[in-house]
Amino acid sequence: MKVIVGITGATGTTYGYRLLVRLKEHGVETATIISEYAAKILRMEDSKRVEDLEVFGEVYRSTDMMAPTASGSCMFDAMVIAPCTMKTLAEIANGLSSNLISRTADVALKERRKLILVTRETPLSLIHIENMLKVTSAGAVVLPASPGFYHKPKTIEGLVDYVVGKVLDQLGIEHELFRRWGAGEER
Repeated sequence: MKVIVGITGATGTTYGYRLLVRLKEHGVETATIISEYAAKILRMEDSKRVEDLEVFGEVYRSTDMMAPTASGSCMFDAMVIAPCTMKTLAEIANGLSSNLISRTADVALKERRKLILVTRETPLSLIHIENMLKVTSAGAVVLPASPGFYHKPKTIEGLVDYVVGKVLDQLGIEHELFRRWGAGEER
């Protein structure tokens, strides 16, 4: 399996980074596309640099429209954008490809490959909701970064891993990042 991970400039770049960690643990091949603002936020939130992502596989800047993922001939199984800004959501919903992240998402949709958008915004405007409806109708999965609490997370990493686990569920990858609802508890 090959998964393209897009990291955009919303707060929550840790979702993309932790996803890359977990995919590597499962032996999944990855390539990462990172925006200019995501690179700054990754450094600010996680003390990581773009160069730190190279351990997971190829890394492309979102300005590199000559990268392989810009073409439908590039074979990959899925794309996850984590976090996904409302700007990126709007571009995907309206068929705009102003950068490599939105272009690769367009490729995923046109080639009928899995596209998962880990949106990170609150509250939502009607425009955001309409764009979510558009991408869902086109075949994407909108997976808001909304962690559950029933598994009683003790750390921020536990909250992040809940969302990452939901992404892995969508990719069909088994994991034990959180306790499933009702598992191991008396009813």
